[in-house]
Amino acid sequence: MEEQKKKKIGFNIIKNDSTDGHGGYGVGALSLNNISPVFVDPEEGEAFVDIGAMHARSVVEKGIKFLPNKEEVPNGKLYWLVWVTIDRKEEGSYYAGVTACEMTVDREARRGYKSLPEHVNKMDKSLKRQIMVDFMDEKSKQILRDFLKNHNEEMWNLSEEKLKQDLSSSNTQ
Repeated sequence: MEEQKKKKIGFNIIKNDSTDGHGGYGVGALSLNNISPVFVDPEEGEAFVDIGAMHARSVVEKGIKFLPNKEEVPNGKLYWLVWVTIDRKEEGSYYAGVTACEMTVDREARRGYKSLPEHVNKMDKSLKRQIMVDFMDEKSKQILRDFLKNHNEEMWNLSEEKLKQDLSSSNTQ
């Protein structure tokens, strides 16, 4: 059972870079090829990529009827859906856009809370290279920070200081 729980799915790979100078169709258009949905589960202390979230068909979302009011899911388990956009600069790839959305799921009641407009807007903001994670709880920030560092420390090191600061623990001086 423990074996099944370990989900080793990598990030989407950047491909068909529309900025390579060929000047063809789609130049300057935002591409979804370089964005990955990462779930942070603070209760389990883990983070994992689930590409199914691109179409609201992730493991977390399957079989759940989502409601627009958090109060309607009082026993919901907290998850953060984090949109991670990877880009390249001269030095190499880096985490360019990282935005988090709150989601709660009550598996037993088959109900959950999420704001679809917020999820769409945060995905868009990630694609536009924005960092929006400072409102996450401390444990979730640490899980996400460790996940991004462990996935690729070089990409973490090349990322903006804002990402590192926003994900750093407020207890650390």
